[in-house]
Amino acid sequence: MRVALDAMGGDKAPAEIVKGALQAVNLYPEIEKIFLVGKEEEIKKYLNGNAEKIEIIDAREVIEMDDHPALAYRKKKDASMTVATRLVKEGRADAIISAGNTGGQMTSSLFVLGRIKGISRPAIATPLPAMKGITLLLDSGANADCTVENLQQFALMGSIYAKKVLKKDNPKVSLVNIGSERTKGNELSIKAYEELEKMDNINFTGNIEGREIPQGKADVIVADGFVGNIVLKLIEGMGKTFVSIIKEEVSKSFISKLGAFLMKDALMGLKKKMDYAEIGGAPLLGVDGISIICHGSSDSKAIHNAIRVAIECKKEDYVQEIKNNL
Repeated sequence: MRVALDAMGGDKAPAEIVKGALQAVNLYPEIEKIFLVGKEEEIKKYLNGNAEKIEIIDAREVIEMDDHPALAYRKKKDASMTVATRLVKEGRADAIISAGNTGGQMTSSLFVLGRIKGISRPAIATPLPAMKGITLLLDSGANADCTVENLQQFALMGSIYAKKVLKKDNPKVSLVNIGSERTKGNELSIKAYEELEKMDNINFTGNIEGREIPQGKADVIVADGFVGNIVLKLIEGMGKTFVSIIKEEVSKSFISKLGAFLMKDALMGLKKKMDYAEIGGAPLLGVDGISIICHGSSDSKAIHNAIRVAIECKKEDYVQEIKNNL
């Protein structure tokens, strides 16, 4: 497994990115090489320990978080994110991973890797923690406006990814809506329901309401990028708020603190389950290659987990499986 890692992408780059790469080399024997792409002198500051499988690819520009994605892609030809993506296109690497500008990574992946033939638009497939394991949400922000065909393709790609990479047997696919009835929702939702129901290569189980998503009633949740991103940000915000409320309540009395101490293992388990760093990253499904998008605040743990996800993606070859199903 050879990974192209954008060393300059994210709020904590390059320190945490490099640290995550070093951790991954020690954790995953499948790794043959990790290419750290970015400003060589800055990367070297943090490159210590076992660096046998690490190679620096010097790239002098960075697509910043506030850059316009398409404009930055055109103007910054030597951007770390773009150079890393080219390594995949050239066959030198098996996956591109970045915690940088999400729009920039989507643009680079689209123009450099290209779309899978037959896929009209790629989708960000974000794994969400739920009561019954992981639920896959797509699209979580790549396409604000979608057609029925887009949603059908999201459902198919999400189902394949859930089955191959997340190890879901006959994954349940649901459409995000304001009610469970097939006649509920806007025009897009009603028409999408009708077409998803006709697909014999997915296990479509109908509509799912927002309150049912954390319960894990579906393995794959389909929505346009506008709705999907709101769902994602709401769940992320509620998770942080929930943790803050628990900390505030625990600090109010000695009895509360004692109770928290006795429940320490359970609380740590909950924290781990809600931690995005444990999940690693979200694949951009629909591009002709493995492109993993990480949270902008990713630390070393999130990065090495994203590399783990990339290894699994390569092993299961979900890209080829999507091509076969189209």
